[in-house]
Amino acid sequence: MIEVESLSKRYGDKLAVDSLSFAVRSGVVTGFLGPNGAGKSTTMRMIMDLDHPSAGKVRINGRPYAQHKAPLHEIGALLEAKAIHPGRSAYDHLRALAASNGIGKRRVHEVIDMVGLTEVARKRAGGFSLGMGQRLGIASALLGDPRIVMLDEPVNGLDPEGVLWIRNLLKSLAAQGRTVFVSSHLMSEMALIAEDLIVIGRGRLLSAGPLADFIAQASNSSVRVRSPQAARLRDLLLGDGVTVTGGEPGLLDVKGLEAAEIGERAAAAGVVLHELALQEASLEEAFMELTHDAVEYHASTEPAGPELAGTGRTNR
Repeated sequence: MIEVESLSKRYGDKLAVDSLSFAVRSGVVTGFLGPNGAGKSTTMRMIMDLDHPSAGKVRINGRPYAQHKAPLHEIGALLEAKAIHPGRSAYDHLRALAASNGIGKRRVHEVIDMVGLTEVARKRAGGFSLGMGQRLGIASALLGDPRIVMLDEPVNGLDPEGVLWIRNLLKSLAAQGRTVFVSSHLMSEMALIAEDLIVIGRGRLLSAGPLADFIAQASNSSVRVRSPQAARLRDLLLGDGVTVTGGEPGLLDVKGLEAAEIGERAAAAGVVLHELALQEASLEEAFMELTHDAVEYHASTEPAGPELAGTGRTNR
């Protein structure tokens, strides 16, 4: 379990993490989300004791990281896939890490095989692709067979097979009762693997809890209704707190009423329904709504001017 309590980190005038508190429970995959500059990487570095907090504390399975005699057995992390000596082979890199924590060669071979690097294990890591570097970083995180696995953007550079592999791996680790903490900007992928979410913005906690609750609370759901008597149904449904819009003939989008209530009103009035379906927002939509005011860098929505578009010139 990871416990973060009133954690803050200041770099000069910049407050990167601001009184952050949350807990990452065991047995589920917990997603760590936030816009660029939100403080995710800084928080993860403080969890690993790579950066020292300006205030607050972190406990890894009940104690600070530095107090564990063999930390790789407690928590394995991937924070920067290319944080390896480029002249070392994948095997030598893992063997050096293993020796520092009393881990035998057999385990080194196991994790190399687990991440699919057996054929290139003796090659220099400096020549690895981004995807291969990610696999080596994941092997490093798994080396000590840790109770906690923490990965920062683990699918970067992976091909579709690799993405499916890491998805199944994370789910299996959680099913074994381990604590799995993963950051990512890929909302579609996070929606498939995470059960819990921790969302931060500008260094502050915005939300913590089950993914389903996050989507339900952060966005307004609606009910899609299709009927050959749409105009009559619209009149039946309109009222205080209820909005009904239509994008095409016979189709209504209803907010403010449950699907069951809509069906009962239609049945009572003899209105035929061809479709009645709850439309929930996606994780991406919920995330964008919650973090809108916490985004530091907003791209312009204005099109490029004629002097810039297609000319290769800059406007001086």
